[in-house]
Amino acid sequence: MARISKRVGVVLFQLGGPESLAAVEPFLYNLFCDPDIIDFPFARLGRRALAKLISKTRAKKASEHYASIGGSPIRRFTEQQAAALEARLMLDGVDARCVVAMRYWHPFTAEAVAQLQEAQTDQVVLLPLYPQYSSTTTGSSLNEWQRRWTGTVPVSCVSPFYRNPTYIASVVERIDEALARFPHPSSVPLVFSAHSVPVSVIEKGDPYQQQIEETVALVMEQGGWCNSNHHRLCYQSKVGASRWLEPSLHQTLRQLASEKRSEVCIVPISFVSDHVETLAEIDHHAREEARALGIERFEMTLGLNDSPTFIQALAESVIATIGESGAQVQEKANYQERETAAVSMLAD
Repeated sequence: MARISKRVGVVLFQLGGPESLAAVEPFLYNLFCDPDIIDFPFARLGRRALAKLISKTRAKKASEHYASIGGSPIRRFTEQQAAALEARLMLDGVDARCVVAMRYWHPFTAEAVAQLQEAQTDQVVLLPLYPQYSSTTTGSSLNEWQRRWTGTVPVSCVSPFYRNPTYIASVVERIDEALARFPHPSSVPLVFSAHSVPVSVIEKGDPYQQQIEETVALVMEQGGWCNSNHHRLCYQSKVGASRWLEPSLHQTLRQLASEKRSEVCIVPISFVSDHVETLAEIDHHAREEARALGIERFEMTLGLNDSPTFIQALAESVIATIGESGAQVQEKANYQERETAAVSMLAD
């Protein structure tokens, strides 16, 4: 493509994670203080107290998870993605400066804003590293951006990229790598595991579940494996007593065991890098559970991390977004409302 003369700042949004055990409780406090996560009548009065209680209660168990993987690697992987994306964009003729904005731990969004101001960018492209949209992830990150950004340069936002064929190809690559570790790949059940969200979020019109299901369908179509009759979708990482999307990963493993399955390949489908939900929750705890249930062979696909194919997908998304109007940020922040209106129109 032709070289773009203006300097483009690209903000990679992620949730973040504690890099030390001392950071676990404050990280959880930030998470549960988020109004896009914890919301109820008069929440502004009680949210901080509730967040303090939840974070203190959950800190010990969460610390065990993080200790088992040596602390969260999500910052390291996300910064590697940012560096690889910047290099890819430079090759494509874009004078890019890629920075990381974590939602609940360093580097926070405010730190990313300061980096962009120092880099003196002419335009900003927001890149949520969530392939599928949810108000609890992309929505929350964009809301925090709106609170922190005071610049005057044009800002545009990358749309959810779960339909991007290159992104789908990057997932297919990881599945092919994992299946190659089995003696008979065509008979191995594929279990796609996505981060769960409360059912109440979906009932308000959040498109996350529909987009996850569509992602799985696109991956299976592009992969063309003989395992098409053996794949299933489940959800993980439930918090609290309210109803969340199901079936859970635990339920799915028990179902596989009841079917006398001895092998399984887990595909983390809503995640773009390895972190506690994949390395501890799936590759450690779910692996142990599967073994106890009699599932002898357990494999998990490697995170996309800085896979060249995945980085190419991100670059395509950024380049397609360059030139769009700054008004798109607010438009994307209201994505949930637009989806809800569209569903209502179809229902009518």
